[in-house]
Amino acid sequence: MVPTSFCSLQSSNVSSTPSISPLSISSLASSSSSSSSSSSSCSSLYLRPSSLFSTRLRSSHVFGDLHLKRSPEFKGLKVKCAAGEQLKVMISGAPASGKGTQCELIVQKFGLVHISTGDILRAEISAGTEIGNKAKEFMNSGRLVPDEIVTAMVTTRLSGEDATEKGWLLDGFPRTLLQAESLQKLQIKPDIYLILDVPDEILIDRCVGRRLDPETGKIYHLKYFPPETEEIKGRLVTRPDDTEEKVKQRLEIYKRNAEAIAPVYSSITKKIDGSSPKEEIFEEISSLLSQIQKEKATKLGKSTLGLKSTSTQDSWRGIPTRLNNIPHSREIRKYFYDDVLEGTKRAVKDGRTRLKVEINIPELNPEMDVYRIGTLMELIRTIALSFADDGKRVKVCIQGSMGEGALSGMPLQLAGTRKILEYMDWGEYGALGTFVKIGSIGAKEVDEQDDMFILVAPQNAVGNCIIDDMKAMTDAAGDRPVILVNPRLKDLPGSSGIMQTMGRDKRLEYAASFQICYFFRLLYYAGTQYPIMGALRMSHPYGYELYKRVDEPSGKERYVLLTKYPTRPSTDDINDAFQGKERNAEKKSSGIWGFLSGIF
Repeated sequence: MVPTSFCSLQSSNVSSTPSISPLSISSLASSSSSSSSSSSSCSSLYLRPSSLFSTRLRSSHVFGDLHLKRSPEFKGLKVKCAAGEQLKVMISGAPASGKGTQCELIVQKFGLVHISTGDILRAEISAGTEIGNKAKEFMNSGRLVPDEIVTAMVTTRLSGEDATEKGWLLDGFPRTLLQAESLQKLQIKPDIYLILDVPDEILIDRCVGRRLDPETGKIYHLKYFPPETEEIKGRLVTRPDDTEEKVKQRLEIYKRNAEAIAPVYSSITKKIDGSSPKEEIFEEISSLLSQIQKEKATKLGKSTLGLKSTSTQDSWRGIPTRLNNIPHSREIRKYFYDDVLEGTKRAVKDGRTRLKVEINIPELNPEMDVYRIGTLMELIRTIALSFADDGKRVKVCIQGSMGEGALSGMPLQLAGTRKILEYMDWGEYGALGTFVKIGSIGAKEVDEQDDMFILVAPQNAVGNCIIDDMKAMTDAAGDRPVILVNPRLKDLPGSSGIMQTMGRDKRLEYAASFQICYFFRLLYYAGTQYPIMGALRMSHPYGYELYKRVDEPSGKERYVLLTKYPTRPSTDDINDAFQGKERNAEKKSSGIWGFLSGIF
């Protein structure tokens, strides 16, 4: 990767006079105590190639002085179902155990979403999705579809909005121990594991006596469900798998797999006598599921008494201290990643589709020599994987080279970022290439299967403007969310000043159409970069919060909330708050502070 070091903005000496100077909200640098080491230190992020659907060999790469290292925080995709509200049921049974009949009855009474691997495979193949095409390749060649592909399909379906809201009934999956262990790792756990237990002789009798009507696809049984007419009876055929020899083979395979899976779900397994009449079987199943519903409702009622939601503003723990100490610890980085994620997810949940994240902690400020491209990529990965956990197909977009001839190129801090993302560890279940894809900025990058788009630090370059490509992309995206992370969309001068004149108003109007869902910036005295005086923070849907940094006798520090604003405050508002002045006092900025007020 190309070097990502930039010259720091020059700061003036800090006056020792105790009088208050105006606060600077400009970009920040490291503290004097750490700047000597911060500019030379490297961002560390080991990368591991995606394991699923990877068709190329990837060697370990080191880009310049930026070593990419695997982050232990991401363990792959998880499926998040409605917490403690809806039923989650798995049902298993040998061929002809009556599982299909019971699934119909369960869905009718409890309203669960019925999910079977056969239906999913057919749907994915019919839709021509990437996973479906992979499965089709194996099926066309006569091979079994690998567990990884089937599991990926199931996790996607379980994350669907209907399954999350209504609960789900997983029919005949997992079939193998590997599949069961994969679901456990993804934290997909049912409330109950039902097994329809039927003696072999009854199962064989049920299978051997089955007949198929090739014209209607209807299944009959010569003994238990005979055809209505002699005409229908005359055209019935035996399915290839319903011979006694084939049935015994299938039963043997089922028993081996069921025995291997049994320990995984032993604590929640309920065996039902599947040889009883279907009404009696369902009565027992219905009683079990109704009891679980009551227990979940009681537990949910108790857990919400006197507690506040973890997704609310009240759960935020405050601003971390020692932010000028570079490099930031893993805990501080993750702290901000989670903070950004919560505000972003709330905005998407509220139906906002044009969003913007602006976070300028030292390691995410591209104008400083402490800027770390690895930190930005970790933030992007956190956001993308979290939405992928919810079953969304996310496209991460990085602008490519712009312009022609002598003006061709791209912003320096974005050079090599696509390769970094490709080589990052996206979890052992292959999120990259399935739930998460990497693309460029432009209308042609918008695919029908994409659910949302994350644009990595889109910015104009001298002589070139990215906004036209962005607008074409958002137009193509329609009402799907587009999230800008640390955009820099102000006009830059170009040849003959073209960028500054032609269409400038329209470009700036478009850039301003994105709503901020998260904002964080450190505050300094004007003309200085140390010490930190405070911070300004906003997280959707709440207003802006102004904090003052306070030194404590023990040598520690803390941030104290000064005031709140419903909308983004001006620099005069912030300066007045620090000096204890009332709001809306008439004041006109001048000099360097007036300039900073304009850019803020």
